[in-house]
Amino acid sequence: MLIRTNIQLFCRNIVKVCNNTGYQQNLQIKRNLSTLEAKERRNALFSLEKKRQREGVGRIEKIEVRYLGTPEDVTLLMNKHISTPFNCAQHLSEVHMQRALALIDGHTPWDMHRPLEDACTLQLLNFTVAEPQMVNKAFWRTCSFLLGALIENVFKDDIPVSLHSFPGPNIRSGSFVYDFELGVPDWKPTSQEMISLSAEMVKFCSQGHPIERLDINGDLALEMFKENKHKTKQIPSILNQSGIVTVYRAGNHVDISRGPMITNTNLLGKTSIMSLHKITNTDTVSEGGQLYRLQGVALPKQLIMNHVAYGIVEERARQLNSSRMPHEPYGLDEPRSVPVQAIS
Repeated sequence: MLIRTNIQLFCRNIVKVCNNTGYQQNLQIKRNLSTLEAKERRNALFSLEKKRQREGVGRIEKIEVRYLGTPEDVTLLMNKHISTPFNCAQHLSEVHMQRALALIDGHTPWDMHRPLEDACTLQLLNFTVAEPQMVNKAFWRTCSFLLGALIENVFKDDIPVSLHSFPGPNIRSGSFVYDFELGVPDWKPTSQEMISLSAEMVKFCSQGHPIERLDINGDLALEMFKENKHKTKQIPSILNQSGIVTVYRAGNHVDISRGPMITNTNLLGKTSIMSLHKITNTDTVSEGGQLYRLQGVALPKQLIMNHVAYGIVEERARQLNSSRMPHEPYGLDEPRSVPVQAIS
């Protein structure tokens, strides 16, 4: 109850600023869909396309999947283009179903809910494997994706907010981030509001949403994100690189990412939203709008860190994460010095 009250107060304060700047009225003319309507529409399109792709498989073909791991190696007979690593895990145990990421043929990271394309060997990775780089990157990428869900969920529908993007995972940077546009040129959340944001993200993740992947064509991608001019500008560049657009869904939140990501939101443990930074606007920002970078840190649920050590991690996350900024070319994820205004 306390968290909801804090969030509502936080949203009312933002509405007041929007009214004072005149941005809210201006935005109503430019937008055809509210944030909630757009989310529901993207979610429906995702479900329809997932169903279409499943029905398009045709005759079911069996493939052998050789699971390598505890308690013993075993060969599973699965359905090509239908069965996923998670389905394989269901034949093993509940513990295996909680694994974060799959590894195909010893070298290819694979989403747990992504259909298998051919016969293969399969390993199911957790966060304590000897070489955790792949699973850690998937975790960090997922945290950024879920930070986007938080941004879309936390504001009331009459508050202008538009997701921009997030850079590739860079664990050494000290935080996961999401860049977004808000119709408030100088938003400075209080420390209590930052705590409320952390609580809302934990609440969403604790609902145990499976994280689903879907590869779609450019036309559907443009239709899915047509109300977001940041995304529609990015989609042609993505198509030039890969020919497809990969989208992910958790709950009713759908966003673009090349992946891979972890299997379920309930694998996130301790989570802290630590800082907000005003960053350089791009040419797609609306008049009166402002781009911000929201930053946080999190631990996988199965990992424990003492209070002092985690406090050091939190303090580092207050500093600007200078991974690729929205106004910079895609693919640049190196830390750099960028003039910004930091807001704790």
